[in-house]
Amino acid sequence: MTGVEIAGGLWTGSLALLADAGHMFSDTFAIGLALVAVTLARRPSTPRRSFGFQRAEILAAFVNGLTLVLVSGWIVWEAIGRLDDPPELLGGWMLLFAAIGLVVNAAAAGILIRSGRKSLNVEAALRHVLADLLGSAGVLVAAVVIVTTGWTLVDPLVSMAIAVLIVLSAWGVLRDSTAILMEQTPSRLDADTVAQAIVAVPGVTSVHDLHVWTITSGFDALSAHVLVGRGDDCHARRRDVEQMLASTFGITHTTLQVDHDATDALIELRR
Repeated sequence: MTGVEIAGGLWTGSLALLADAGHMFSDTFAIGLALVAVTLARRPSTPRRSFGFQRAEILAAFVNGLTLVLVSGWIVWEAIGRLDDPPELLGGWMLLFAAIGLVVNAAAAGILIRSGRKSLNVEAALRHVLADLLGSAGVLVAAVVIVTTGWTLVDPLVSMAIAVLIVLSAWGVLRDSTAILMEQTPSRLDADTVAQAIVAVPGVTSVHDLHVWTITSGFDALSAHVLVGRGDDCHARRRDVEQMLASTFGITHTTLQVDHDATDALIELRR
């Protein structure tokens, strides 16, 4: 379908069709990256890569979002050049190609929605297709305007609108994938709340060096140094904290260093 829209854009002279084709090409690239990332993520871990290739999904999502931004920049550049001198367009053929693109994108969006949206990579591909669906609708509207009124300036204007849609669809993916790559605390969690919940576990006196991050979609990890009372069982308290983190926050991958609180062992020296 991408090749058909490229041919249609070149034949009709429509930048909007070419913009939609460019976005569809990025869709194909995005889905290809998603498939590669899913395959890599299933590979077992090794001593060199303790988490395997699970971050491949996040890297693919970041590349997808970045690709969308680059495509939108090209569209705006071309559209500005056409504002002063809009070319002659074949509105009837443009309408046909836009209608075909709309049907194909609607079918692709339906398939991705039914596949579920828990994976950031699938979410990135779905945003590609939804933005492209709106783009095809915009091309269809532009074609109708050109056929009925002959106003060809609508083509670069719709192209810039498509570019805006592309950037908006890319923003969430870039934001989320960048946050994971920078190992920020997951947006669904508050580090202070997690720390307070740990300290609230009976026997725990304090917690520090707390880190919460995401390995890949649906896989959060936590590490912390936990101090317990001098007479408490470190192993029992560790199990209590692990159970609380799993049941309250859904965090099952934890690395906890549990020691006795040194303040309980201080001895007052007198002269």
